[in-house]
This record gives sequence, structure tokens and C-alpha cells, in this order.
Amino acid sequence: MAVTCPDSVHLPPCDRIVTVFNRCFADPAGFNTRLCGGFPEPYYRPAEGEQDYHRVEFTRDYPASALHEAAHWCVAGEARRRLPDYGYWYAPDGRSAEQQAEFEQVEVVPQALEWIFACACSLRFRVSADNLESGLGPSVGFKRAIWQQVQTFCQRGVNARAETFARALAAEFGRPDPLDPALYQLTDLS
Repeated sequence: MAVTCPDSVHLPPCDRIVTVFNRCFADPAGFNTRLCGGFPEPYYRPAEGEQDYHRVEFTRDYPASALHEAAHWCVAGEARRRLPDYGYWYAPDGRSAEQQAEFEQVEVVPQALEWIFACACSLRFRVSADNLESGLGPSVGFKRAIWQQVQTFCQRGVNARAETFARALAAEFGRPDPLDPALYQLTDLS
């Protein structure tokens, strides 16, 4: 369990998120993974060559990007964590309605975890349709599916990495149990 560092409360939220993630997962004898910001696009780089640790890269200094990429890392299994960007191909902005529906299907779990992480940091969560060019925002069904997944996580639990990170964030930010289902309302996603 992470303990709040007295000086960390003066850091920007993104720096605190990075500190918590790295405290939980950077140990070379453990997951050997670091969360790193300042990149133009998010990307996951497994350890190779001179980079002797796995790197979860997020966009610039955006807390939401940090939490979202941490959620993807928490979802990825051991085999996926050995592949660049977890072995997934990303459909860029400008997706068709069919591609958007597929995107929403695979994003339910990571965005549900992101919401839990955001709550643990006292940050507002916004559903991401990640498709600005086409003008397709997140569907009502997508929002409901994310909310339902959060409720399921709260009732049945999350995997060990996600739980470790969520609880460490809550400790750092002085927040209540992030797996309390009462903290999440579907109306918060409108």
C-alpha cells in the first residue's frame, strides 16, 4: 500500500499519478514497468535493447491520458505486455460508424478502469469516443456499458494490478475506497 509523501501533495496531479504508478510497478524484480509522460501520442514499449524496463507512454502531461494508458496496461495480459503497443493495431480518428461500434466494444473495460482511477485521484472522468473527425461522440450504450462494468468491478473486484494502483492512488490523493459502487452514477457520464 502506498503512503502519501508529504511533499507530493504540492506536485501537479499528473506527476503524482506517475509517482504512484512507478512506486507500485517499476521494481525490476516485479513488473519492471514505468509510466512516462511527455509524448505526442500514447504507446507501450516493452523492454528491449538499452531500455531495460517496460514503458507506458502517455500524451504530454495529461492526467486523463496517464490514467487511460495505465488502465490499458492493467488490462493487458503477460503475453500482450511483451509486444509493442500490446500487439494491437489502432484505427485512427475518422472511423466509420461500424468501426466506432467496434472501438466502443473493446474500450469498455479500459475506460471503466480509467473511471475508477480518476475517482481515486478526485479527477473528473470523461468517456472518450476518440473519434473527433467523424463527429461521433460516445453512444448512450457505450456510457451505460462503462457504468455497468464499473459496477461489476466494484462488486466482484478487479485484477491485482488494477487494485494495487487504484488503492495506491486513493491513498496518495486522500480519497475513499475507489471500489465503492456508490461513487459511480450513470448520470455522471452525460
